[in-house]
Amino acid sequence: MLASGSGTNLQALLDDRTVGPGITLVVSDVPEAFALERARARGVRAVVLEPSHYADAKAHDLALEHLLEEEGIEYVLLAGYMRILGPNVVRAFANRVLNVHPALLPAFPGLHAQRQALQHGVKVAGATVHFVDEGVDTGPIVLQAAVPVLEGDTEATLSARILVEEHRLYPEAVRLYAEGRLGLVGRQVSVRPSAEGERLNPEAGPD
Repeated sequence: MLASGSGTNLQALLDDRTVGPGITLVVSDVPEAFALERARARGVRAVVLEPSHYADAKAHDLALEHLLEEEGIEYVLLAGYMRILGPNVVRAFANRVLNVHPALLPAFPGLHAQRQALQHGVKVAGATVHFVDEGVDTGPIVLQAAVPVLEGDTEATLSARILVEEHRLYPEAVRLYAEGRLGLVGRQVSVRPSAEGERLNPEAGPD
């Protein structure tokens, strides 16, 4: 798990009876991130890789890649991680990195998605779980949930309702992945009805 902030999505994953036991490492780029405390409270190893301790972003990414490999991490989950993963990490864990984003991608990628939605006057916002590629919130979409935009909504009220869906959607997507039920052809992600299929080939990126 990679997190930079309070870690509410991390908590939702830790609380899931299927997903939680599989979380063995939480890494943050922010020493004060409360996500680290959430991990320690569950006996999960918590590590800080502070960017200022490295020569540049590439060196930080290499340190992250090495840590994940040394710890034998099978797949990587982003939970409010506010750094863009470098290409070396994305390639090393191709089709093994998931992220949750507070918008119905491909609309409103990047920061302040809820604010973008309100500024554009959309009637429906939502949450998306997607595979991570080398772009910003551009990877293949796994699951989505719609959240109506209500009259008088503020960024805070809309964010709170979207977060409820994130906490439901993210564990569901991770369970599907862990059970080997996700298939990927090009940009199309399919969900198998049972765990009969094999997990995505980590050596093969999206076509």
